[in-house]
Amino acid sequence: MQTPYGHLSYCSNIHPGEDWKEHFEILKHSIPVVKAGISPDKKMGIGLRLANQASIDLSEESAFTSLKTWLKENDCYVFTMNGFPYGNFHDVVVKDQVHAPDWTTPERLNYTIRLFKILSQLLPEDQKEGGISTSPLSYRFWWKTNDELKNATQIATENLLTLVEELAKIETETGKTLHLDMEPEPDGILENSGEFIDWYQKLLIPMGIKRWSNSGLTSVESTLLIQKHIQLCYDVCHFAVGYEKPDEVIAKMKAAGIKVGKIQISSALRIDFTENAADKLKEIAQYNEPTYLHQVVAQKANGEFIKYPDLEEAINGFNMEIKNWRVHFHVPLFLENYGILGSTQADIEETLDIQKKEPFTNHMEVETYTWGVLPIEFRTGLNESIIRELTWVKGLLA
Repeated sequence: MQTPYGHLSYCSNIHPGEDWKEHFEILKHSIPVVKAGISPDKKMGIGLRLANQASIDLSEESAFTSLKTWLKENDCYVFTMNGFPYGNFHDVVVKDQVHAPDWTTPERLNYTIRLFKILSQLLPEDQKEGGISTSPLSYRFWWKTNDELKNATQIATENLLTLVEELAKIETETGKTLHLDMEPEPDGILENSGEFIDWYQKLLIPMGIKRWSNSGLTSVESTLLIQKHIQLCYDVCHFAVGYEKPDEVIAKMKAAGIKVGKIQISSALRIDFTENAADKLKEIAQYNEPTYLHQVVAQKANGEFIKYPDLEEAINGFNMEIKNWRVHFHVPLFLENYGILGSTQADIEETLDIQKKEPFTNHMEVETYTWGVLPIEFRTGLNESIIRELTWVKGLLA
């Protein structure tokens, strides 16, 4: 929906369905209920997640026409998409495979181009901007040596430059400005603001300048082209896990000339072990589920950080020198505390406060998807949960 501070929606990755028929049936059931609860009198935006198979299905004219008709009839529109999970995201062990295929592969490139072609046709006539969030190049630990990691990063960057060329063509043909929103996350090749900016300034832009020099583009023109089409997805949970402060990250992006394409409004678990450490360790153990990676960044009393690739390793490695944990777990936004455990809700409040004072993006998307693996006392119906999340965010933006 349109707010004074940009478009707001939630990500449909919470709904299952890897083919379009299944996913569409679920959307047709859920979206009208959510709209009635959150935006009964105004158009409602949708953050659409399409798996690879769904994107292929939706490329068929009859399926696409059916979606366009349904959106119009239900007073809804699509302004952003999630192109991070390529394949199954429900009822399977996802873990590091959420990155597969990564940006070193033609499969990831072709999938993302297909998504952008769909988005360019779904954007309402009065909206000239759309974005799609994506993986931070690859999963860091798939590459065993520094040389392998460097090579993977270069190949991925070349593929992204190919995408930029496709987005420039789409803009010429349709007048729609589309941007890929890179989503740093724990253990991605790009996992924090420093790594993202270094890659952007020291590899992405120089490779683009070199690539397009023979096409007659100046260095400035190449840089501006990249800045238009490659932006940041500010996932609040991910940056909070890395103990990065919203005001500092946003200021760094502005100083670097990098736009923020989307805020993904999400919350991580936060644990203060200075009191009742044994009880809190026991409590967090019940969150140790097999579906998604739940990276942990621990902070020792001396300020040193220790990174764990998943929750089980963090639990096994716990000692009394550790004072704080941040856990990659997209918990519901509306709760500040989960019993004796905390959340990074304050980071959301700070991020949206900055957005209200000086908007730095046009797109905001709630991304909570772990209701099903939370303790029973925090669960309710899915549609009701979505409405509750969006209502809470609307309250912050009021």
